[in-house]
Amino acid sequence: MSLHDRDPRLEEAVLAAVRARLAADPPPLGRTAEPGEFAPAISAGGLGGERAAELLLGRLLPAAVQVDHPRYLAFIPSAQAPAAALADVLLSVNSVYGGTWLEGAGLVHAENEALAWLAEIAGFPETAGGCFVQGGTNGNLSALHAARAAARASGRRATRVACSAEVHSSVRTMLGVMDSGALEVPGERLTGGALREALEADGDGVYAVVATAGTTNLGLIDDLAGIAAVCGERGIWLHVDGAYGLGALCAESARGRLAGIERADSFIVDPHKWLFSPFDCCALVYREPGLARAAHRQHASYLEALYADDAAFNPSDYAVHLTRRARGLPFWFTLAVNGTDAVGEAVETTLAVTRAGADEIRSRPELELLREPELTVLVFRRRGWGAADYDRWADDLRAAGTAMVMPTTVGGEAVARLALVNPRTTVADLRLVLDPMR
Repeated sequence: MSLHDRDPRLEEAVLAAVRARLAADPPPLGRTAEPGEFAPAISAGGLGGERAAELLLGRLLPAAVQVDHPRYLAFIPSAQAPAAALADVLLSVNSVYGGTWLEGAGLVHAENEALAWLAEIAGFPETAGGCFVQGGTNGNLSALHAARAAARASGRRATRVACSAEVHSSVRTMLGVMDSGALEVPGERLTGGALREALEADGDGVYAVVATAGTTNLGLIDDLAGIAAVCGERGIWLHVDGAYGLGALCAESARGRLAGIERADSFIVDPHKWLFSPFDCCALVYREPGLARAAHRQHASYLEALYADDAAFNPSDYAVHLTRRARGLPFWFTLAVNGTDAVGEAVETTLAVTRAGADEIRSRPELELLREPELTVLVFRRRGWGAADYDRWADDLRAAGTAMVMPTTVGGEAVARLALVNPRTTVADLRLVLDPMR
């Protein structure tokens, strides 16, 4: 067969695997492979469809952890909805480009509708807009580049960004990429008072502040309202990294904790985390998208024709990318199929299970809850345990195929951490994870 010939048997094998994966409730947790476990498969003549499918479906995919398993409680999990997964399949089969209106108008329209809903529930004006990017790292980089370009265009010195000690690692890394400095404000979370004090003491060159809505380690929310007030007084761009936590905007019970987000200049939220979309999907929203377009639009002789009509919205103009897939389409499809109320109910479910999980931890005398959960992260210690005990607990659960958990540290002490975003996670699942600590 030549490269572009169809192989009906291969198609059926792959489509059968898609149906089986969607039907699995829950899916198998999967496993981690040892380095060197797999032999090379690429050769001059190829394996053929049947053998290649056997390798992919029988060996390679099972040697990966399924992040939407209800007992995947490490890092920040994911929980893709079936509608989103199906839209992602269609997006892959159709060879479509999501960078410009000219080439992907229908897809861009759908993505913009989803972005408009996020902007609306955040309290942004109707003129807000942005694009979907690969992940929070790219979203933070793009927002901070737009912030610096806007500051420089106004004649301001722009050399540093203020943030908390708990800011996501991507912010520090991207500041290095940008050759920008950081004004790190001490404390577990960033507050307006601490920010004002830090700026008064050493605010030279600060062109943006990054606040966090849902820190990865503890799930904490910075003082968004207080920070916004300080930024407003000083004319500093406020960017909110809500990659995980801004999913709580969908939940009536938690929305008040995010007061102040409506005053930000930009924010990110990852639908592949708590908004039930496949990897990789980060929504980047600007209060004034024209400032972002001025910073990001690329110019070349072969691109200028795209800019003849400014009413034609080009997602490639709003972030550090040019070539892009319409990665926001699965998120839009979930909203279109299920409605926004269903998304809010799913977020409320994880909040309720987290609260019940905190009660479960408190009920066990051998455990101690270290923080009341603000969102859906549970951090606790097992009395008498050290780092090796937590590692053994995590290894045993993973080896048994029961759960994926990872310990963390708080104040230099090894502790246990569980992160929930999957509405299919139950208190019974949490008990299976806690019982081996007895």
